[in-house]
Amino acid sequence: MAEHSRHTGRRRPVALFCPPGHSRYRPPVRKRARGTRIQWTTLILAVVTALMASLAAPAAAHGGRGRDGTVRDGLSRPVYSYADAIRESVWVDTGLDLDRDGRPDRVAADIVRPSEPARRGGKVPVVMDASPYYSCCGRGNEPQKKTYDSAGKPVQFPLHYDNYFVPRGYAAVLVDLAGTNRSDGCVDVGGRSDIISAKAVVQWLNGQGTAYTTRTGTTRATASWSTGATGMIGKSYDGTVANGVAATGVPGLKTIVPIGAISSWYDYYFAKGAPYHSGGPDGLARGIESPEAAARCGAVKNELVRGAPRTGDWTPMWAERDYVPDAGKVRASVFAVHGGQDLNVRMNHLGQWWDKLAAAGVERKIWLTQAGHVDPFDIRRAQWVDVVHRWFDHYLLGVDNGVEREPMADIEREVDRWTTDATWPAPGTQATTLRPRNGTTPGVGTLGTEPAAAGSTETFTDDPRQSEADWAARADQATAAKVAFTTRPLARDLRVSGSAKVRVTATPTTRTAHLSAILVDLGPDTIRNYTGSGEGISNLTTRSCWGESRPGDSACFLDTRADTRAVDYTIFSRGWADLGNYADDHVGRPLTPGRAHTITLDLAASDHVVKAGHRLALIVAGTDRGLISAPNSQPRLTLDLTRTSAELPLVGGAPALVQRPAHEPAPDANAPLTSVPEPGPIDRRPAGPATRPIG
Repeated sequence: MAEHSRHTGRRRPVALFCPPGHSRYRPPVRKRARGTRIQWTTLILAVVTALMASLAAPAAAHGGRGRDGTVRDGLSRPVYSYADAIRESVWVDTGLDLDRDGRPDRVAADIVRPSEPARRGGKVPVVMDASPYYSCCGRGNEPQKKTYDSAGKPVQFPLHYDNYFVPRGYAAVLVDLAGTNRSDGCVDVGGRSDIISAKAVVQWLNGQGTAYTTRTGTTRATASWSTGATGMIGKSYDGTVANGVAATGVPGLKTIVPIGAISSWYDYYFAKGAPYHSGGPDGLARGIESPEAAARCGAVKNELVRGAPRTGDWTPMWAERDYVPDAGKVRASVFAVHGGQDLNVRMNHLGQWWDKLAAAGVERKIWLTQAGHVDPFDIRRAQWVDVVHRWFDHYLLGVDNGVEREPMADIEREVDRWTTDATWPAPGTQATTLRPRNGTTPGVGTLGTEPAAAGSTETFTDDPRQSEADWAARADQATAAKVAFTTRPLARDLRVSGSAKVRVTATPTTRTAHLSAILVDLGPDTIRNYTGSGEGISNLTTRSCWGESRPGDSACFLDTRADTRAVDYTIFSRGWADLGNYADDHVGRPLTPGRAHTITLDLAASDHVVKAGHRLALIVAGTDRGLISAPNSQPRLTLDLTRTSAELPLVGGAPALVQRPAHEPAPDANAPLTSVPEPGPIDRRPAGPATRPIG
């Protein structure tokens, strides 16, 4: 994934999904009949029994005060010394030999854990971030790399997880994926080596794996200090690995918190054959591997080239890197976070993963922001630290703090204004078919529930110089490179929640063609500037501290603010495809010029409210400059409107699409905006080749 930027209050209790065997049923309280007497012996016995049960139960289970003072009032407390914490490194045996040096690859895991429980023989759970970026690129908004002292012991642990959670009775474990930093092996970009690198560490923490005190030595290291309960967290590549490890069903992994994460690597590089990037996973491997791996892993990179042909065809390599089919194996709870305007790891990764997790009955929670590829720590910091703290306390310490009974979804509805939903997609969402129709001007039609008249068509010519911003800015104008279909101004707010599809029947003039479809909210608004350098945030000069610091590892991070811009349209969902994949999502073929071909474009999941007075638009075009690569021709495409439609997840279904009467005058598009200043042109930055880190 190309890196484009550097990067609370309590809620009312609403039940999340309860997995089998985890009942939240509470028996009704029976009122004592008037005049009934309770025997003293019975009362004393009940009190003694309750007292003994309270003493016997683990303190964390009822959110009380633990015997060591760690948990109080349903929350773990910073009672341990971060300055005196144990810092060590181990090398875990993966059982693989991807670098083919004749010995099993070992991956480095740097650990910081409180010393006080260790001195008493106590055990602690683990917060783990497995990443390929600790030496090449760094983590976080600033960004930070791992550092070591002269003896090779870890000094700086990037991000705040160690500073914050170690004093609260956790260990922080940061894993170098195979082929990076101090690990053996080779980078295989989401494949077996990546996933087994992290899985092997989870198994070792659970007493099921083998580790050593040095990279090449024979002295074994044990995780006798670990409870065996691990939670994985991380943004982008790191969160992707968490998804992949969870999909193995490995015991001991209790929860994952993937942020802006991939669920299928094919979908990072292609959309039904249409390429997102000019390069492939071999380029990403070169950007993140260690110098030692670069010298010994040429064969693996060649395999990545062969396994990812630029034709966009599905191969066994992509199947190995698709975690979605294994969602049913996930034992961990999932707290997923994604930017609604993430043009690096698109929202379709979250949508397809979320839907499969829901079908498998996985307990889950979600945050959706209006930003791009940005960590929520840099958007809603205090609330984020609070909820992740309670999430880990519940799933790793067993604290009954109610976090799993809170609303499932937190959604940034407007900049820095959040709403919640009991479930996501929103309750009452129905798949609703909308259809394009011709208008009075060629290329500018209407959108509604009525089908187009027989024989209706619209035509456009692919222009790879234009982007979605160019199309949306001229939605009401006849332009050669796109066709647009809009509703009338809405009489009331319309919420789109979930994943959409656009079915297109197109007749090309050439043997190759790419298609794009976007959903647009036509109306003035102020949004996060997701195309800016910070993808919706700007750094301030002040810092706030989250945990404890020590020399070489500060808990204080730059504060941020929202970077906003005024707009008169908002693109909120997108999808692309190579029309050559009309017969098979996984295999492309040459088109027959002059013949109609039908294909479905899967639009990225979204949650957006088109406000009353605004209009909803569907735009269909060819190459989306900066987001997909152009084909080797520039076809003219004719759409059959009778066989073109959009299936949108509307809250309330078709009845919710209430449009103003046709005789009402439409707003003057040329009138100056009063509440929001006129926006300047949007500069669409290209996604860039995948030879840089994904973030």
